[in-house]
Amino acid sequence: MQFYYGDQMPLRILDEAEFWKHQEEEHTVVIRELVKELEPEFVDALKKWETALGETHHQVIGYIETVIRSGSNVTYDLYQHVLQLVSYCLQQSLSFIRLCEQIKTESAAVSSNATAKVVLNHIIRESEYFTGIAQALLYSNQRREI
Repeated sequence: MQFYYGDQMPLRILDEAEFWKHQEEEHTVVIRELVKELEPEFVDALKKWETALGETHHQVIGYIETVIRSGSNVTYDLYQHVLQLVSYCLQQSLSFIRLCEQIKTESAAVSSNATAKVVLNHIIRESEYFTGIAQALLYSNQRREI
């Protein structure tokens, strides 16, 4: 993501968050469908994550609608709420990555499924891409406030 969007920056980062939360939500289904013999504790965890990521996705959509309605008058408070949401999305993605790593290393069903390992690595890299974007935005905003 480029950082030259100026006044559009809150909308641009929300657009990224919306896309990646939806991706992560879908990834929970991909893992469950790909690894049919996945252990019940991981299946249950992925189902909970699907719900949580879906809720975050809807929350991001709500903020996108709010920013669009505000036009070019994004208030300081709204911008701070967007940053808090991005921070939450970042932490959520980091936790989702940890779950994917855990499944990759601890699941017997995955250990015998080379395709599942490749897919999990791909899912992890995609979530890491979003965390990099979120961290860059949050770090650049902290530097501006100093």
